[in-house]
Amino acid sequence: MNFLSNLKASAIVAAVALFPAIQAGAMTKDEFSAGKTRISADYKAAKDTCSALAANAKDICVAEAKATQKVARAELDAGYKPTVRNQYQVRVAKADGTYSVAKERCDDQAGNAKDICVKEAKSAHVAAKADAKVQMKTTDANATANEKTSDARNTAASKSSDARQDASADKRDAQYAVEKQKCDAFAGAAKDLCMDKAKARFGKT
Repeated sequence: MNFLSNLKASAIVAAVALFPAIQAGAMTKDEFSAGKTRISADYKAAKDTCSALAANAKDICVAEAKATQKVARAELDAGYKPTVRNQYQVRVAKADGTYSVAKERCDDQAGNAKDICVKEAKSAHVAAKADAKVQMKTTDANATANEKTSDARNTAASKSSDARQDASADKRDAQYAVEKQKCDAFAGAAKDLCMDKAKARFGKT
């Protein structure tokens, strides 16, 4: 699920409009301060819009407003101080926002269908954050390697590889959790068979 596709068009336009200086790679302190003010105003306006809704539709709307605010603030910080860590925080904010909205959408379901929905949202969240961490570590490793000896470059490559392996393991664990939840729709021998297939697929014992 793509994070931006979950946001209202008006919110996207407002968020993009906040950051002309990011594209140019420069932002003054005044522009940063003005950006924070606009983000707060946009968030308040979005929440006011949510007030006209009810039940889970309202909860989803509020979750989207909060997600948009957090992403916008992370992007603003990254524009003001374009560090590798801040770029990582932007990706994490998007992953967290997608997850929070997805969980709220799961409330439209019930029983095991809802549980599966939540597990799938969590799996996507784990994957997105794992990918963000890999990208951050790879960028850091490449920057270090460019400044040092061939031995340092080999070490950096090894760290990047380790990060990718860790990310892959995290993703598989999250996907396995989804499959286990799906097996709960069955009972008796059918459930046992479902679990056996899930364990075989993900190499679990």
